[in-house]
Amino acid sequence: MWKWLHPYAKPERAYQLCTTLTPWFWGTAVVCLVIGTVWGLAFAPQDYQQGDSFRIIYIHVPSAMLSMSTYVAMAIAALVGIIWQWRTAYMTMIAMAPIGATMTFIALVTGAAWGKPMWGAWWVWDARLTSELILLFLYFGVIALYSAFEDKQQAGKAAGVMALVGVVNIPIIHYSVEWWNTLHQGATITKLDKPSIAPEMLWPLLINLLGFALFIAAVTTMRLRNEIIRREIHRPWVQSLAEQKEKEHAI
Repeated sequence: MWKWLHPYAKPERAYQLCTTLTPWFWGTAVVCLVIGTVWGLAFAPQDYQQGDSFRIIYIHVPSAMLSMSTYVAMAIAALVGIIWQWRTAYMTMIAMAPIGATMTFIALVTGAAWGKPMWGAWWVWDARLTSELILLFLYFGVIALYSAFEDKQQAGKAAGVMALVGVVNIPIIHYSVEWWNTLHQGATITKLDKPSIAPEMLWPLLINLLGFALFIAAVTTMRLRNEIIRREIHRPWVQSLAEQKEKEHAI
């Protein structure tokens, strides 16, 4: 079932795949983000309770959801690296970590900006907010642990173990509004049978969610390419690639 993945354990094949996918990810991400953001901020109707302040949802919700999704993807890459000893899996994990941390930071900042007019406070030690803050620290921990080792294969293993342990925080974030009495509102779009949002507000949100996901994919593939080149700099295929690039620039 997973045999199609095996060739991408080789850094050269992974680099080629990233080179192919990156422009497609960037192109579709830009289109989705422009459509979703303009539609949501300028054309979606006002919320009957929150007025225009609800429009921050088009940034906050995608960043919050994808902060968790990116961490799960990072942990899966770590698991693949630990089980099958794929260097490219560890490279993928660390390529995603700063992006996930950025999404988490955006989610926290936009959540605070949204919370001020709704709750009257920039921050409360709410279960959802606190567990999201812990997620940011987990990202920082994975990045710091990976950077602490000179041997990047050992760094990947150590950081991968930490990433896997941190997965326990993801269901806590997701279900915190159900498990505890919190200020944070409940699910909005994950209730697939009947989302708690009008369709004319929902569609731009879904488009922006897709746009954010594609943006993360685009930046990840770019960062993964750079990580592969750094780690494989002395390999013949990298030297050949560098020579080819020099010839193209000379022309």
